[in-house]
Amino acid sequence: MEQVSESFTVDLRRLTVLRELRRRGSLARTAEALHLTPSAVSQQIAALAREVGAPLTEKDGRGVRLTGQARVLLAHADLIAAQLERARADLAGYGEGGRGSVTIGCLSSGILGLLPGVLRALGERLPEVRLDVVESQPPDLFTALDSGQVDVAVAVHYAAAPAHTDARYSRFELLTDVMDIAVPAGHRLAGRDRVPLRELASDAWIIGDARSCVGAVARSVCAAAGFTPDIRHAVDDWGALAALVEAGQGVALVPRLVRAVYTHRDVAVLTAEGEPPLRHVFAAVRAGAEGDPVIRTVLDQLRLTADKPTTTGPGNHPLHP
Repeated sequence: MEQVSESFTVDLRRLTVLRELRRRGSLARTAEALHLTPSAVSQQIAALAREVGAPLTEKDGRGVRLTGQARVLLAHADLIAAQLERARADLAGYGEGGRGSVTIGCLSSGILGLLPGVLRALGERLPEVRLDVVESQPPDLFTALDSGQVDVAVAVHYAAAPAHTDARYSRFELLTDVMDIAVPAGHRLAGRDRVPLRELASDAWIIGDARSCVGAVARSVCAAAGFTPDIRHAVDDWGALAALVEAGQGVALVPRLVRAVYTHRDVAVLTAEGEPPLRHVFAAVRAGAEGDPVIRTVLDQLRLTADKPTTTGPGNHPLHP
């Protein structure tokens, strides 16, 4: 590769492609996430390599892996993206904000149990701001956040979510969401308030897809309790899950954020004995964007609403950053 010239410049759009390749790990998955072809992704990375004068990928079997130079560049790319967000926030702050639009990407349980109160309050606090909601979860949620399709992400921490130390995002803890056990009304344990999760090891389970937050968290909770669940139904929709439990088709873990879905169902809701399983709900924005006055108000309202007992429910614990 040639030495970097004195007129060194980088196409920020190509940096976005490289950042997504780091997240997805393959050209094909990167292409799918960015709605490009694998060939187009490869061309973008090759063009960026020419711009910076260093190899950015190398062959790894049938795929590619990032080079050391690519990781150096990505560290700077994260700082560049954060600084651009700060510049945008400063410009918005110059006009005191209060106008425009904000898109909140949120997991389904957050839309059910958290966002209604947030949106009602923001309607009063930001009457001139358009508020849009998109249901999404990692990793797609953070791809949308990176590209600007989403301004605020609300997610649960699990394997597909970014690490706490990811410099691309400013992260704000909202609450810990307790997970209860939903069983059919006629279940052998229905009369008990607290049960060891392991007592349900022989039951049929209703659990979401392993790649989804719903499925990944439930599987990890069962594994921590010492068993692999017998999954009879794979369902990611909370309403459908509650209906199947009511129909006697199995047992399930249900977060208290969605308690309205099963409160009026003919199901028994039990508390796990000992330390109950928890999900950690957080909000994230692109690093530097928290300085935008409108984004700051949205984050503030998310925390205020998460603090209210009527939102978090008995046993849920609001967190403060």
